[in-house]
Amino acid sequence: MTDTMKAMVVERLGPPDVMELRDVPVPTPGPGEVRIEVEAVGINFADVLAVAGEYLTRTKVPYTPGMEFAGLVESLGEGVTGVQVGQRVAALGGSGALARYSVVNAAGLIPVPQTLTGPQAAAFPVSYFTAYHGLKTLGRGTSGEWVLVQAAAGALGTASIQLAKALGMQVIAMASTDEKLQLARDLGADVTLLQDDEERVQKVRDAAGGQGVPLILEVVGGRRFQESLDMAAGQGRIIVIGNASREQATLRPVELMKRNLTVTGLWLTSLMYDRAATAEAALALTALVGSGQVTPQVGPTYGLADSARAFQDILDRKTTGKVIIEPSR
Repeated sequence: MTDTMKAMVVERLGPPDVMELRDVPVPTPGPGEVRIEVEAVGINFADVLAVAGEYLTRTKVPYTPGMEFAGLVESLGEGVTGVQVGQRVAALGGSGALARYSVVNAAGLIPVPQTLTGPQAAAFPVSYFTAYHGLKTLGRGTSGEWVLVQAAAGALGTASIQLAKALGMQVIAMASTDEKLQLARDLGADVTLLQDDEERVQKVRDAAGGQGVPLILEVVGGRRFQESLDMAAGQGRIIVIGNASREQATLRPVELMKRNLTVTGLWLTSLMYDRAATAEAALALTALVGSGQVTPQVGPTYGLADSARAFQDILDRKTTGKVIIEPSR
């Protein structure tokens, strides 16, 4: 192994083109850490927001982006047990994945079925754990219930559709194009609607039997947040997972009182500290992936040098499934 590697580096926050491909030192794992040869990096909207300085936590520069990735364990730091050199793992490292090698705390490793490819493994952790927690842990979804999935062709949307169907739920999927709606149907969505349909609120309510939807996975935010409230059934649950509009939303609590609605925020980073919830989700997801009921949806793939284009394509809503960057390309 050489002493240096290629990595994307951000020294100032802004649009995707602030990322620069550079030669940097190969990181050395310390006690309790693992060095991984990165096969594939799963790019989330959160990565785009972090580079822009608009994420939930402050982005400290300089840094290398990339929260979620998969690869082969290359070396172990002192005291690390339970993982073997050469084993394929997924990891949530917070940052540092857009590089040839990445070092993470062993506690951040996520075992994945060894039948998954590197890109599939990189598409697994964030989207599928988030979807599970939205549908079950916080959403309390039950078999036969209707759920509304926004941005249905994206990484979280495709994961949510698959999981909802595996859990026996009925899915209304919304997306921006007919092509994206076809993907949602292919994954099992029962009803599909264009997100800009002028009658979308009433059509969603009608699709769920005229009473509204019991469970909504809300990722758009901004002025569309009010529409989620309008689409919800009495005693409905709205799980706020994202803010793709990058606009401020307004919530008047009295509206929740009138129909006994519940609005719950979901941030995977903090929820991962709930060991019981994480273990339950991991057990359920491993079984579903292993049985083939759920398959991580790999979208377009890019080389490391094209990272900025990958980020911009997400912003421009040109992608479906999980956007993947492969540092070895």
